[in-house]
Amino acid sequence: MTTPTETAQAAQAAGAARDAGTAQAAETAHAAETAQAAQPDTTARWREVAAATGPADRPAAEAGVRLAYRLAGLPEPERVVWAGSPREGAALAARLTADGKAGRSVREAVRTRPWAAVRERVLDRLGPAGWAGHWALTGTQLWDGATTLTERIRTGVVEASAAEEAGGEQAVRLVLLDAVLGQHDAAWLAAFDGQDGADTLDGIVAVARAAGWWWPYEKTAVVCERPVELHRDEAGRLDRGDGPALAFPDGFALYAWRGMPVPAEFLAELAGLTPARIREEENAELRRVMLEHYGYDRYLEESGAEPVQRDEAGVLWRIELDGDEPLVMVEVVNSTPEPDGTHRVYWLRVPPRVRTAREGVAWTFGLEEADYTPQRET
Repeated sequence: MTTPTETAQAAQAAGAARDAGTAQAAETAHAAETAQAAQPDTTARWREVAAATGPADRPAAEAGVRLAYRLAGLPEPERVVWAGSPREGAALAARLTADGKAGRSVREAVRTRPWAAVRERVLDRLGPAGWAGHWALTGTQLWDGATTLTERIRTGVVEASAAEEAGGEQAVRLVLLDAVLGQHDAAWLAAFDGQDGADTLDGIVAVARAAGWWWPYEKTAVVCERPVELHRDEAGRLDRGDGPALAFPDGFALYAWRGMPVPAEFLAELAGLTPARIREEENAELRRVMLEHYGYDRYLEESGAEPVQRDEAGVLWRIELDGDEPLVMVEVVNSTPEPDGTHRVYWLRVPPRVRTAREGVAWTFGLEEADYTPQRET
């Protein structure tokens, strides 16, 4: 049987537990409010880091590399080697590891484990809902742009390097897995900035603020310069019509029009475009770029085109050509919006016998008009 004294003691203990829980909840809420107030400035600073161009601060970057090793409990690298771009960095990393001069990769110790530990600590402190809100105000703001740019760089490195490296494309992709993304890790670094325990990432932060991608190995660290040029549209996509959208000091560059990769020589043609050249282009994506640059209205006016029919599939245009069969095209609108909310317009060349836009779209799929019944158009 429980005595009154025991009951009172139990009540006191329960009250103390409630008070402790309330105090902890209040502390968590206060920390979340304080962090939220600082988030816009933090995110803006890291947005600038992600988009930074120009020469790296080499002394600061090298100091950051050595600090990252020490914080991971590792000896500092024997040397830091610089590369002009991620392409050159990947090539250097591959060559040094093959020659045995770099040692094993220490990315797991330098980046992955401390990264995971900080994330777990922040998640435990904020809770799932608090972390989701914190991430929405920090990392999410930078994630899409940084991820898209990173993937474009990776693809560009693979395409430019695969033929030169022993082992081809697979070897290049494996080397890229060893890279720390420097300034392009801005989304995560914005989320961790100022959080309890994040000082274990101080070395990684220092490199991100001073340089580009880098490869941490046991004996050698390979660090890349930042881009010298970065051009993007209002939706954050790589975009430039008269040169590289992204360029590094060693000449490695990516060319793009509103996010779509294009060959460098293709852009050189845009200034001298004519309706005839546009009609000759067989690649639908490149033809779309030509039409966007030239202007749809201008193209149709100068080509003598006439809209002859329209239906739910698009608009059928027809241009009579001297000494040749008529040029017949279907104007279609992509139902999936772009990141900026606009919808891409495509022009599909179809046989002169086509009499409706629907028949023309069906023909591009190898179908008769009666058999073309898309459940969902993209």
